[in-house]
Amino acid sequence: MLVADIGGTRARFALVDDQGLPHLVRILAVADFAGPVEAIEAYLGDVGCAGLRAAAIALAAPIDEQLIRLTNGSWTFSRAEMQARLGISRLLLLNDFTALALSLPRLPAGELRQVGGGTTLALAPKAVLGPGTGLGVSGVVFDRGRWLALAGEGGHCSLAPADGRESAILALAWRELQHVSAERLLSGSGLPLLHRLVAEVDGRACEALTPAEIVARALANEDVQCSAVVDTFCAMLGSMAGNLALTLGARGGVYIGGGIIPRLGDLFDRSAFRARFETKGRFAAYLAAIPTYVMLSPTPALLGAAHALAESDDGP
Repeated sequence: MLVADIGGTRARFALVDDQGLPHLVRILAVADFAGPVEAIEAYLGDVGCAGLRAAAIALAAPIDEQLIRLTNGSWTFSRAEMQARLGISRLLLLNDFTALALSLPRLPAGELRQVGGGTTLALAPKAVLGPGTGLGVSGVVFDRGRWLALAGEGGHCSLAPADGRESAILALAWRELQHVSAERLLSGSGLPLLHRLVAEVDGRACEALTPAEIVARALANEDVQCSAVVDTFCAMLGSMAGNLALTLGARGGVYIGGGIIPRLGDLFDRSAFRARFETKGRFAAYLAAIPTYVMLSPTPALLGAAHALAESDDGP
């Protein structure tokens, strides 16, 4: 049985072992393949797997339609065609952050780094958000002995400013975009735009840089402008994470996934993220009690996809 986590930039694949856990993990570039079937076939050839009987594939896209389009990628494909080409009897498609949410109750403590205070309340809802190519949002709630994942598109909610400087940044963004969602700025694809807007608000020159270059310069502490962008990014993400915690009552913790934040290391821990997470007026004490964690594993959604496959109605 195959599990996969397909984002806008990278596709992660694994087979499910006898204990129901992902193994033989490989990470491939989405741009190297015409579609998911071609990437799966390349993976199967690499690990020497002759055939499949079932697959659970997490996708950075809405998965309710027969025709699936990656939100931040070029792949467009049919659910029925994928199942036929792979020759499998069971194909489970789920949103990538639904799979990520399902991994939360099962992640080893060694794959998490706590930022700030707070204590996890057993069996309370857990929330997850993660800036990668896009911005994913989800959560899990415990009901009648099972953790149930929420499927949504919270990364596309409207982004709200928390102070005058952020209001000025958003005002500039509104000149260019009819709707400024959180993903427009708080994602890898949004970092260059945030870089340009912060430079204009702060009165600095703006050099055209890739997301990776912005992060690298901030980490090296060699570029004031890039440092200001990453600081703003972390602060705004903290405000959004606090909103999510309040919305879901996520007293089981808020988890930060995606490809960007784990790369920041101590820079993220020292940022305004946690302070902004707690800055919610009368509910500051409520949020101070909720822990926030950085997810360190590069493939947690594969664990969630394997769990979804094991619990799917048709059985293994």
